[in-house]
Amino acid sequence: MDITCPMPRVETERVLLGHGSGGQLMAELLGKVITPGLVAPGPAEDAAVVPFEGGGQAVLSTDGFVVTPRFFPGGDIGSLAVHGTVNDLAMRGAAPVALCLAYVLEEGLPIEELARITASVAAAAVAVGVPVVCGDTKVVGRGAADGLYVTTTGLGVLLPGATVSAARGRPGDVVLLSGPIGLHGTAILSAREDLGFEAEIASDSQPLHRLVARMIAAGGSGVHALRDPTRGGLASALNELAAASGIAIEISEPALPVPQPVAAACELLGLDPLHVANEGCLVALVAPEAADAVLAAMRAGPEGAGARQIGTVAADPAGRVTARTLVGSTRIVDMLVGEQLPRIC
Repeated sequence: MDITCPMPRVETERVLLGHGSGGQLMAELLGKVITPGLVAPGPAEDAAVVPFEGGGQAVLSTDGFVVTPRFFPGGDIGSLAVHGTVNDLAMRGAAPVALCLAYVLEEGLPIEELARITASVAAAAVAVGVPVVCGDTKVVGRGAADGLYVTTTGLGVLLPGATVSAARGRPGDVVLLSGPIGLHGTAILSAREDLGFEAEIASDSQPLHRLVARMIAAGGSGVHALRDPTRGGLASALNELAAASGIAIEISEPALPVPQPVAAACELLGLDPLHVANEGCLVALVAPEAADAVLAAMRAGPEGAGARQIGTVAADPAGRVTARTLVGSTRIVDMLVGEQLPRIC
């Protein structure tokens, strides 16, 4: 009689919600199905640097937004689309130049709601200082979409001195985090499920390009790698950087800025704050000789007022992320496997 424990069945024929998690399932879908033959081999980046024949280069990024509910504490799908795309450009050390906007609308969507979301896009774009220069609108039948989906494409230019890449992390680097984690994911969950937490939690959705500009100005090429920990949270972002750079990252759990309402909500719901999505903070790998100047520059503005060092980088074991706990033990920090919370952005 075979009493061995069977391996769990892995779905290989159909797309699951977990394939949009930003974690291991999404990495497998991209690596095995979407990117082969479509994208040149290389580290996964938030935006692409595109060289032009004859010289010059641009930075390009595109993103789709399907968040539900479309309005939540701290933002909505319109402002989130602007912030998310601007931040993807910033994670390559780029300043935004222009945005493109596309809507997929479901028949029956209230015109007033569409106008409200569009006004939010416009206000966010003005606040960032980047124009929406073109776009597209499609309408599908009832039941073919969930009200409204937004796609934004961003065009940017590299900041002077920026050499940022997910593959540039080096042993000895310092790991810096710009602010608290877990706010966006718990805000969405609270609004979606009407959980009514005693302390209202608002999304941290905000643009980070000005923060990155200060960091690059202070640290130059010493700013090695940047990531905004959206889907999959800080854990996935750190694992992506460790894999792309072939390094080991160790963080200190006591140093992580987890707001008390977020910690309480995660404990109640059985969530790990390291896996909860964020939309207004970044993690950076910075050369040790530049770390103090970069940290001071981060703290000089509102987006990085709570910035702090949370860890260090070593050579081995390559590709692994660990956390030093409050009691001094060490645990492995893995990417999110499935879907902790779908439709988060």
